[in-house]
Amino acid sequence: HIRNVAVLDNGFEERAHLSSCGSLDMFAIVKALVDNGFDGYVRPDHGRMIWGETGRAGYGLYDRALGATYLN
Repeated sequence: HIRNVAVLDNGFEERAHLSSCGSLDMFAIVKALVDNGFDGYVRPDHGRMIWGETGRAGYGLYDRALGATYLN
């Protein structure tokens, strides 16, 4: 799965999917996959429980849908 991170002096921290939210250029990463003929599957990383959603922690449908939208 795809996740943006912020590179820190002592490691990294997971961030939201948009390029502006972390240290990685998510657009360039996805573009490189497309440009090189990648034909597999990718999905956004785990999501938060938002908008009153309940369920298994890390698998919020709404936030993962937002992540998929950002990656798209």
